[in-house]
Amino acid sequence: MDERKLPKNLLAAARYFADPDVCVAFVAAMRWPDGVTCPHCEGKKVSYLKTRRIWKCMARECHQQFSVKTFSVFEDSPIPLDKWLTAVWQVVNCKNGVSSWEIHRALGVTQKTAWFMLHRIRLAMRSGSWTKLGGEGIPVEVDETFIGPKPQKMHRDKRLAMQTAANGRTKAVVMGMFDRDSRQVRAKVIPNAKREVLQREIISEIEKGSTVYTDGWSGYDDLKAQDYVHETVNHVKEYVRGQVHTQGMENFWSLLKRGLTGTYIAVEPFHLERYVDEQVFRYNNRATKDNPLTDLDRFAYAVSQIANKRLTYKELTGKDGARRETF
Repeated sequence: MDERKLPKNLLAAARYFADPDVCVAFVAAMRWPDGVTCPHCEGKKVSYLKTRRIWKCMARECHQQFSVKTFSVFEDSPIPLDKWLTAVWQVVNCKNGVSSWEIHRALGVTQKTAWFMLHRIRLAMRSGSWTKLGGEGIPVEVDETFIGPKPQKMHRDKRLAMQTAANGRTKAVVMGMFDRDSRQVRAKVIPNAKREVLQREIISEIEKGSTVYTDGWSGYDDLKAQDYVHETVNHVKEYVRGQVHTQGMENFWSLLKRGLTGTYIAVEPFHLERYVDEQVFRYNNRATKDNPLTDLDRFAYAVSQIANKRLTYKELTGKDGARRETF
């Protein structure tokens, strides 16, 4: 694969991936950078069947056939790779996200199919890390935000019906942490903004000894007893006091809400986690002076994360028995 010929923008990507063999070669190179490996037995002795664009494992105890889609977010999808890769390019490089209706019009698939594709791509964009944020003396901003409908703008009957159905809850809670040293953010949906929930997440994600900046919410009280240096800013009086502020997280919240309200319009709490993962991926892989990432870099990184992730339509719609929460 000649890196000089790789696409640099969406138009070039659509043209480049028009060839099915090029698609297979690119996905294989991203998924198996050290050479094609059998996903069934992890053996490296494989044979490529060019006419079918699949591989066959030559290990005596295996002999399984597989493709670049096997055990990935693309698995069991009849949609060709050129459409998948074009959709991935759009999702990772559109700052405010891309709607299923836009994918439907651009790729010639149904809106329902486009919606399913986007959720599978968001799953590929999720990247967990065992490394904790912060460190001795490193500042980390922690904040939470509420996402959901605005009851004050609803008709009274609809507002009462919604509050009754949701046991009085009208918004989902998202918690975020911003490491000022690495300029990376982590965010996730949490059940509520109570002290035990907030502090459990801080302990699991931030190194002891870090400097934690929060607002004045009582849920962050007693962090000093957990071996953190804790400073707060009272948003009733001020938003910045020297280095004590949460403006980094506020910046991320503005980007997240801009996509949720402007592009996706209405997102159910049941699906919110994947939309948060999507925005976290774009934020953490944005171009900066110290790390000038390109559209191709973000795209290649997303494709490299497709393996061993699977989302079925039953799981997506909650028909597999998973708890489905709606407000």
